[in-house]
Amino acid sequence: MEKPLHKLVVPVLGLPRMAKRMVALLVDFSLCVLTVWLAFYLRLGDFVSMTNQSQWRLGLQWAAGASVGLALPIFIVSGFYRAIFRYSGWPALLAVARAIAVYGLLYASIFTAIGVEGVPRTIGIIQPILLLLFVGASRALVRVWLGDEYQSILKRAARPKVFIYGAGRTGRQLATAMANSHEMQVVGFLDDDDRLHGHVLNGQPIYSPGDLPNLVSTFNVTAVLLAMPSIGRKRRNEILSDMRSAHVSVRTLPSVTDLAQGKVSISDLRELDIDDLLGREPVVPNHILLSKNIVNKVVLVTGAGGSIGSELCRQILSVGPESLLLIEQTEFALYAIHQELEEKLSDSKIKLVPLLASVQDEQRMHEIMSTWKPDTVYHAAAYKHVPLVEHNPAEGIKNNVLGTLKAAKAAVENGVADFVLISTDKAVRPTNIMGASKRLAEMVLQALAANQSFSKSSTKFTMVRFGNVLGSSGSVVPKFRQQIRDGGPITLTHPEITRYFMTVPEAAQLVIQAGAMAKGGDVFVLDMGESVKIMDLARRMIELSGLNLKDEQNPDGDIGIEITGLRPGEKLYEELLIGDNPKQTSHPRIMKANEDFIAWSDLEAKLGSLEVALNVNDVSLIRTMMQQLVPGYTPSDAIVDWVYMEQEAEARAMGLAG
Repeated sequence: MEKPLHKLVVPVLGLPRMAKRMVALLVDFSLCVLTVWLAFYLRLGDFVSMTNQSQWRLGLQWAAGASVGLALPIFIVSGFYRAIFRYSGWPALLAVARAIAVYGLLYASIFTAIGVEGVPRTIGIIQPILLLLFVGASRALVRVWLGDEYQSILKRAARPKVFIYGAGRTGRQLATAMANSHEMQVVGFLDDDDRLHGHVLNGQPIYSPGDLPNLVSTFNVTAVLLAMPSIGRKRRNEILSDMRSAHVSVRTLPSVTDLAQGKVSISDLRELDIDDLLGREPVVPNHILLSKNIVNKVVLVTGAGGSIGSELCRQILSVGPESLLLIEQTEFALYAIHQELEEKLSDSKIKLVPLLASVQDEQRMHEIMSTWKPDTVYHAAAYKHVPLVEHNPAEGIKNNVLGTLKAAKAAVENGVADFVLISTDKAVRPTNIMGASKRLAEMVLQALAANQSFSKSSTKFTMVRFGNVLGSSGSVVPKFRQQIRDGGPITLTHPEITRYFMTVPEAAQLVIQAGAMAKGGDVFVLDMGESVKIMDLARRMIELSGLNLKDEQNPDGDIGIEITGLRPGEKLYEELLIGDNPKQTSHPRIMKANEDFIAWSDLEAKLGSLEVALNVNDVSLIRTMMQQLVPGYTPSDAIVDWVYMEQEAEARAMGLAG
């Protein structure tokens, strides 16, 4: 039950400023009189009446009048009544002490130094001391009684104002959870149902989403909380598109399946992820395909610490293998994914084995596979950053091509049933070393699958090709997000560049399902939907962060977009198919390509020659050989290998010096 004084807090704080100043003046007036009376009592040992006849009555009245006449003007000049309820701590006490020191000097001069008949001289010393204690105590009590509530009111007033989009059950639960939130203040609901417009829910009005631009300026709203977890991705995108013109940041709740059962809490809110803009309606996974190569089997993932490799590990663990072998050459990446998976491990029977290894180390790969005899291998280890591989071509080819070959041979020698290569859309008519190396890796597995000596083994080789995944180490999305946080500008290589996008979990699930459909030598292509113009993506990310695009039409905007030019080996657009004859499979998001390759009998010798060139870093020869091996590979730039360019520069310098 609230104390009576606590009930007065809000009414007192709600008084007009002048009224509060008058109350404070009245309190100080009373304290001046009270302390004079107490000073007489302490001096005389008896209370003196101000009304009854007494030898001290006139002196008491003079002393009290002088105290009020001196103290209140000094207090007013010292600023006591300008911001009473904001005074706190030592600054306030020091201000009181300074003012009363001036007052005490004057008061003591009159009643102690000069003397007034009927007023003992010690009153001039005792009363200022009492006044200091009482005034200081009054300020401290006000701070305790009103100050905390005052600061709370200030904080509540400063909270960002938000709308909740969705006046359904989830929206109501969210509003209830936010009733006492110190982070945000709900000022209303938005809902598509025009029958609700103008009504009040949980004390908050319900508005039409079409009025959002006007409402934002009226209420100074900074964000909209999307509380419609059951709507489809298409409808969500329509809502987000309609809100772009309002320039508010958008936060959202996960889907119904992601939300825990029970009431919605503020912690369920998350920043709008870009997969809300680009992702498609998810297709329910085929659990028969998901479990076929995993349940109760030994599964090995190379590149387990990468964006795709780590998500494959998460998906595999949830299906239930007997053992999961994590191969990664980067120590920290291996440590991070191993720790994460261990925390998620609900079945103690599943064995997690973190293994530091490079797929280029043939002996190490053979040692691992011969020890654990994996049933399924997902080969995600690759160098995939286009400009970096273009500047370091030999290392990119060694890892992506020879690493794949060595891992595949180890798999054959140790009876692996299924070997699945994670490929890329950049392998199609490549203009860069990374894409060419991934296409050659595909061709290696195609050749091994078709070769009679290898085909007698039980290993089925499969390739799964897809485009960019949202949030991966090579994706523009995390880069753009960080640039927006830093205040811009967003850097874009070309205004017309387009890319395919897919969420990491969807890509990983489809890779597993595609691998389960393999018959040997298959090249599967994931349906990536429509390609996305990166310029449009950047604009959407800016606008849905509650910011304005800075351009020629709006020079005072928040975030600009800077065109930096295509990087070495970068294409304006990517493709998923070399030919135009894909075949549908039993899965709506997985197609099967029919791609040409070189027979193993010819390819093996050419790979041997390529390896020799790689070991001596003969960049010109490497590029020529890659063009001969990979049909459609057309380098878009001159050689930009760092070592090659430095050596060329030194040779030119020596020639000029000679």
